[in-house]
Amino acid sequence: MMKIVADSAIPYLDEAFEGRAQVLRLPGAAISRADLMDADALLTRTRTKVDAALLEGTPIQFVGSATIGTDHIDTEWLRSRGIAFSNAPGCNSGAVMQYVFTTLYSLAVRKGIVLKGRTLGVVGVGHVGSKVADLALRLGFNVALCDPPRREAEGDSRFIPLEELLAVSDIVTLHVPLDKSTRAMADADFFSRMKDGAVFINSSRGDVVLTEALTNAYKRLGGVILDVFPGEPDRISPTLIQTADVVTPHIAGYSLEGKANATAAVVQALAEHFGIDELKDFHPATGLPSTIAFPLSRDEQLTACLLTSLFPFLSLDRSLRENPSAFEELRNNYPLRHEFTFKQKPIKLWN
Repeated sequence: MMKIVADSAIPYLDEAFEGRAQVLRLPGAAISRADLMDADALLTRTRTKVDAALLEGTPIQFVGSATIGTDHIDTEWLRSRGIAFSNAPGCNSGAVMQYVFTTLYSLAVRKGIVLKGRTLGVVGVGHVGSKVADLALRLGFNVALCDPPRREAEGDSRFIPLEELLAVSDIVTLHVPLDKSTRAMADADFFSRMKDGAVFINSSRGDVVLTEALTNAYKRLGGVILDVFPGEPDRISPTLIQTADVVTPHIAGYSLEGKANATAAVVQALAEHFGIDELKDFHPATGLPSTIAFPLSRDEQLTACLLTSLFPFLSLDRSLRENPSAFEELRNNYPLRHEFTFKQKPIKLWN
């Protein structure tokens, strides 16, 4: 029987592989080379560094990451060794969109910020950024877009330079991968170019931001919302947690639908690789999501109440502030929420 080593945080695997494979579940950070010496496949998330040190000399034929990002995976090394790899792009894009607007409306009500007619700048217009832009238009925001790779590939003038976006945006939200072009992109120069009173949101990767630059800029910003932190999970600045207006432990994408989509993506890819026909269309059931009608009320306080009723994040914010060292525990024990769905068909202006 096939053996799979899997991060214990990936749900629905027992449902998928019962009677088909032996599955060893381990905490992602604890998976070691010794655990893989008799395994055929590795299914992981962000807490496992997958590289030569982990896999050299093992019989692993397939690696699946139930995540959007791949910065924890040495994909070049896998390719050089003929090890198949698959991840789950876009799996939790709806959940992150929900996070952005729930926390933003909550913050706006708390600080007396009127959102109507404001410009929301989206940096990184992939799966997540596109959905954020779509909903922003539905809610009456002006939208500015920055995505240098897409601008270069598509020649689309809708994607403006970062400096221009920062200058015109009242809210800046980051949805970029972590790579050499984005690491530490939000530095002192970045924040100096933002408008006074602008809101900064990061739910992408922590290390795209420089801690000192953000803490120094805080006084002239209108608010800071952080789901991810430089150096997480073990080297997070307690000062940054106490400074930001909204803090959560990297759970923006943690929804029942997002987790199910991620698991489905890696299980289907594994099934394709190993020829397991009955799993090639696998998708776990998650129950019924919340249905919400847009456009929402013109009353922004009512909008905030509606969104936070579907995603009550404030207790999590409080817990993280009270005990920053519990970041990973809070993340691992987060009770998954349902995403909302639209009664009306969402606006779709982006590819």
